[in-house]
Amino acid sequence: MRPSFRAGLAAAAVVTASACGQFTDTAGGGGPAFPTRNLEIMAPAAAGGGWDLTARTMQSTLRDEKLFEKSIEVSNVVGAGGATGLQQLLSKGKGDPHQWMVTGLVMIGAAERAKNGSDLTQATPIATLTAEAEAIVVRSDSKYQNIKQLVDDFKANPASVKWGGGSAGGSDHLVVGVLAKAAGADVKKIQYVGYSGGGEAKAGILSGDVTAGVSGVSEFKANIEAGQMRLLAVTSPKGTAGAPSLKESGYDAELMNWRAIVAGPGLNDADRTTVIGMIDKMHGSAKWKEALAKQGWEDFYKKDTEARNFIANETMRISELIKELGLS
Repeated sequence: MRPSFRAGLAAAAVVTASACGQFTDTAGGGGPAFPTRNLEIMAPAAAGGGWDLTARTMQSTLRDEKLFEKSIEVSNVVGAGGATGLQQLLSKGKGDPHQWMVTGLVMIGAAERAKNGSDLTQATPIATLTAEAEAIVVRSDSKYQNIKQLVDDFKANPASVKWGGGSAGGSDHLVVGVLAKAAGADVKKIQYVGYSGGGEAKAGILSGDVTAGVSGVSEFKANIEAGQMRLLAVTSPKGTAGAPSLKESGYDAELMNWRAIVAGPGLNDADRTTVIGMIDKMHGSAKWKEALAKQGWEDFYKKDTEARNFIANETMRISELIKELGLS
């Protein structure tokens, strides 16, 4: 058989398979179209946390809205603030559109501290999904009536203000860092107490072990409504009915605890486009909107290139802040 005739048959085979919806022409060679097997969504933390809840909400939405025809499995990979899960995705998920991972702001700091050569920009960004503002609070009988009074004391004598929140290097700690930088205070003199859970952090604030506490707005809602805590500021671009934002208070500081979905490195264009299209439909579904309202999540949707640019910029910003805080 002549070479030109064989080439013509091969080209025809690719076109026919593609037209039947069975194959896509990946890297010019053809291959099975996504999906060909079950979908795996990794939550790189223990069950019950924010990443786990996001992964399981995605699982139920994709299934109930009939956006994925095969089984969807959620797995938990615990370790190093998410850095263990990231390293696993990068090593085992290369080029595989069936392996996804929920991620977010906290993982950037975790990867920087892990020093294992992995960072979030090496994954394939699909979309950012949700975000939550952080809140800065004090006990209701505190002398601090507003954020300026607290920051002024901190600048004058950093040791006089003890901050409390989640683990060192997490989003709560980062809030104190961006605020200190914006206020012109010495970042390395921050007195920060990291608690292992939200309950311990709230107990530390209410007992007076720390001067001010930082966590997600929803975490302190009940305490504020009960008159146990005073809300001084939030980290979103605009304030709430109860308190101004840091920017509105005169500090050029903003930090949202965002979450996103990524895939392994090296996805081909056809698979990446299909996965993004699936997430796009999920984001627009009634069930996803119901989940946002139920969980109190802010819609923070950016996809494909916009998500890539956002994650890259956040990686640079947070990695630098982690170094300035002396945590890497």
